[in-house]
Amino acid sequence: MKTKIKYTDEPLGKLRIVDDFLPPPEDLLFKEENVKITITLSKDSVVFFKNEAKKHNTQYQKMIRRLLDLYVAHHKQPPRTNKGLVQQIKD
Repeated sequence: MKTKIKYTDEPLGKLRIVDDFLPPPEDLLFKEENVKITITLSKDSVVFFKNEAKKHNTQYQKMIRRLLDLYVAHHKQPPRTNKGLVQQIKD
């Protein structure tokens, strides 16, 4: 079903060299301070994360850590008030 690419021997035109704008690999690493803990999880949870990690070619511990980090980031935000919503309903 893939369409075969047809290459032609056409001139490319005027070429120019551009500066290297990509960051070095060491700048792409996330450097976070991690704390090692022991946690007991349900068997179903561990099996789920191991299966998902295998599908996405990653480590299940990293997936669990990322999930917890997202949860913390979400709940760290200032609490929302419903004042605007209540005022709209009253009007």
